[in-house]
Amino acid sequence: MPLTHATTGFLSSPAPLYFDRLTPADARGDPLVLVHGGAHSGACYRRTPDGRPGWASDFLGQGFDVLVVDWPGQGRSGHVPPERIRGELIVTVLRQLLEQLDRPVTVLVHSMSGAYGFKLLEQASERVKRLVAVAPAPPGNLQPSPTIIEKSDDALEVQMLAMRWRIPKGADFIVDKRTLNVKLIGDGWRFPRASIDAYRASLAPIPSRLLSERMNVRRSQLRLAEHIRFPETPILIVTGTHDIDHPRDVDMALADWLAERGARAEFAWLADRGIDGNGHMMMLEDNSSEPAHLIGAWIRGEGG
Repeated sequence: MPLTHATTGFLSSPAPLYFDRLTPADARGDPLVLVHGGAHSGACYRRTPDGRPGWASDFLGQGFDVLVVDWPGQGRSGHVPPERIRGELIVTVLRQLLEQLDRPVTVLVHSMSGAYGFKLLEQASERVKRLVAVAPAPPGNLQPSPTIIEKSDDALEVQMLAMRWRIPKGADFIVDKRTLNVKLIGDGWRFPRASIDAYRASLAPIPSRLLSERMNVRRSQLRLAEHIRFPETPILIVTGTHDIDHPRDVDMALADWLAERGARAEFAWLADRGIDGNGHMMMLEDNSSEPAHLIGAWIRGEGG
């Protein structure tokens, strides 16, 4: 599809944020902002490990004006001192981007950035017209604290759902072989396994503070106001069938919790929509265009 614009942009304050913007000649509807999860950058939306165009291209082909961001301190967004990197900072910078756009947008978040998307919706509901949350981290209101397995001077080991995590103290978390194969790739059949080395090379360290927040260690995950209301805000939760950290009942409960607070929340278990075998990184898998088109249809109000 011919482009009217293919540009890049930066925000410098309150922390550096890089973004790509891809605008089709016949752009329709609201801009779509894609926010990556932990250990990744916006590159996960630009290209798959086996070299196919990524979700940014899929959504561009559907007529969306697409923005792909890198978290502060990740990808091309520039250095942020480790002591400053927290979920609240990421939310603040994303809100600044929406203020610069100065028009309603659809925000799509994945994994760890799920909690950021819900907080962003709380803080900037007038700018977030819709929220798509793919295998999302829930807000701290809904997430129990993990079981602490072991403490040491160097790390904290915790159990959360099916995974045991070793969170370094004063250092970044490096994705190890088990996290790669069990958490990110999983036991589905959609990930391009011949391209695992290329995928591993794309992964970035996760700041330990962010990982602690994701695990809700000491109730540190971002929380929403206890009496928060989302009056009729459309929210779509999307989950694959082979995502070890996102059992059907857990993500469905999140959708129900949001609906109880006024959102028009919908839960899409992909197998119910005829899409099977996907794990945590559905945007990188061999059928990546299928969930992208499901999401695009939902944004356009065409249903799933």
